[in-house]
Amino acid sequence: MQNKNETILVTGGTGFVGSWAIVALLQQGYRVKTTLRNLEKIPMVQAAIATKVDAGDRLSFVKADLISDAGWVEAMAGVDRVLHVASPMHTADSADIQTFLGPQRDGDERVLRFAAAANVKHVVITSAAAAAKPDDNSTNQHSDETVWTKPNDPVQNPYQRSKALAEKAAWAWMKDYDGPMQLSTVLPTAVFGPVLMPQNNSSQQLITRMIKGQVPGVFNLGFDIVDVRDLVALEILAMQSDQAANQRYLAVGDHMSMKAIAQTLKNQLPDLTPKLHIRTIPNWVLRLISRFNANVAVFIGLLNRTFRYTSAKAKNQLNWQPRPAETTIIDAAKQMSALGLLD
Repeated sequence: MQNKNETILVTGGTGFVGSWAIVALLQQGYRVKTTLRNLEKIPMVQAAIATKVDAGDRLSFVKADLISDAGWVEAMAGVDRVLHVASPMHTADSADIQTFLGPQRDGDERVLRFAAAANVKHVVITSAAAAAKPDDNSTNQHSDETVWTKPNDPVQNPYQRSKALAEKAAWAWMKDYDGPMQLSTVLPTAVFGPVLMPQNNSSQQLITRMIKGQVPGVFNLGFDIVDVRDLVALEILAMQSDQAANQRYLAVGDHMSMKAIAQTLKNQLPDLTPKLHIRTIPNWVLRLISRFNANVAVFIGLLNRTFRYTSAKAKNQLNWQPRPAETTIIDAAKQMSALGLLD
């Protein structure tokens, strides 16, 4: 266990994962710095964090953006470890791999470069399970941390390929680095759970739209779900462990079909879900929609997927224990209701 007098930098304090990382670290007794692109959002972040933990004087803010060197010397000053969970903003053009790759790869490299210069001990980068996706011809029933998404596989969508390329670039940077700083990467699957700030609900749009009746039914899709609180817990475990140095860890909990998600919501939250539809929509409808909507097209690969991600490594090495996916879905919906996001 690390010294709780240490200062931890969390990149992207207004984000879904970043805000929960701040909460968890403060609850464990750490001092926390976090980067924001706009310091005018400090009161909003403070108010959200205060609903879960009393930060006292242990939380501070620095203006820094992943696409610029400005502010990163100040951000890293006095920092012992880094949880790099922020992702750069991107345009709606999800058909262009450079939309994702350039900012993500450069942002990761920037964090590593300034962390090394500040003698940071350990950096944990949030990658994605999309970086460990086997090709469609694979016979593997489980995908683990030894698998890398093929960067030129035309079957993979641009986001999936960009996450693999960005993570590989981070590991390549570390290979050329000659110093004591450690790196770990955590690869989450679909991240769900309660949001601390209303603007973070974009990550929960599937649930929101289902509850509002804006989705006419359920598709034949399944999701490997990880709770945002469990993802953060794994990142902190990796940050605290020398054993996690130079390691990748998949963060995955239970697998749930879209129909199971709908039925769970309907059964456990009947007062919130009178408009939710459970009828099954044929695959051809999703394929048709995907021709005109790149954001829908990313789900096509899930229709016939035969493999599952495994988190055995995180469980065995770091004693990580994710909660049931049903709990995550229900907690997410209850929080949406509390924040007025289902009105």
